[in-house]
Amino acid sequence: MPKLLLEKAKTLEPRNPNKSTALFGGKSSGILNWNDIAYPHWYKMYKRLVGNYWQADEVNMAGDVKQFSTLTESEREAYLKIIGLLSTLDAPQTRTALLLSLYATDASVQSIMAVIAQQEAVHNESYSYVLSSVVSLDEQNESFQLGRKDPILLKRNENITQQYNNFVEEPTIENILKTLVYTSLLEGMFFYSGFAFFYNLARHNKMVGTSTMISYINRDELEHGRFISELFRATLAENPEYNTSEFIDWVYAHFKESVELENEWSRYVLGDVEGIDLDEMTGYIKYRANKMLRMMGLNEIYTEHVDNPMKWIRAYVDNFDGTKTDFFEQKSRQYTKTSDLNGFDDL
Repeated sequence: MPKLLLEKAKTLEPRNPNKSTALFGGKSSGILNWNDIAYPHWYKMYKRLVGNYWQADEVNMAGDVKQFSTLTESEREAYLKIIGLLSTLDAPQTRTALLLSLYATDASVQSIMAVIAQQEAVHNESYSYVLSSVVSLDEQNESFQLGRKDPILLKRNENITQQYNNFVEEPTIENILKTLVYTSLLEGMFFYSGFAFFYNLARHNKMVGTSTMISYINRDELEHGRFISELFRATLAENPEYNTSEFIDWVYAHFKESVELENEWSRYVLGDVEGIDLDEMTGYIKYRANKMLRMMGLNEIYTEHVDNPMKWIRAYVDNFDGTKTDFFEQKSRQYTKTSDLNGFDDL
């Protein structure tokens, strides 16, 4: 299939209709009327995202400042490495959300992506905030260097780096779909071994301020993952020429490879941390991968991990919304499909 490079969406084109003719590569005026959009329920998603507004310095870190020096050496090392991981993922995510919006011809997608980009910027700020609360500037800078220097983390991020850059260099529908796949992995699986570490500290009454911050981030990422998976499904439905066994096999292969890399990273960073069962963590990573695949309208690939093996994590996500929705049940017919598509009944 020839590569058709997309043009950036025009800011205003009054001759075109307000309701876009396609999510990407369509025609629209650039005027957003939330009462006249192609996917009306996305207004509710927008409202949920906006309702999650928070700022990093609203979280009281006084207790964490006192506690950090009392953590074990392994806990302190994992704390700094995981903050380094999270910052490595969230900073590029701000830019990726904005880049996707530049090529989206649906104004509702542009607006939702603008909110997601803003929230990712807040997440990244929060990592600087928590580190500035507990360690020196030199240690802060060292933590933020991990994404550039740590060999395990570089290996772990290599595929997502390549795909995100492919989209920059070749803005095609195929690269948008593949970028949405990796964004789903990022929002729905890559963060979660890191989240589990902070929640494990909190259940032992350690670094509760940091855990609270992470719960806010986690709540945002759940909503981001929900929207990105729906955007993937809608884009694929609008471009059925990409809905092939070859492409779906690509998705499955990259999910499997990502699970292996995430498992390697989690064992590297959590191996000496008391209170985390690494086999349980492996099951949780596979469970999260299954969740995201179902959200994207695809089959689970780890049939022995359909239930959450770390249910205690659910207690640490603030204001969790388990609303079940399945708007695309009649809209999209993927190559493979399951009936449970809400993906957010639990963590």
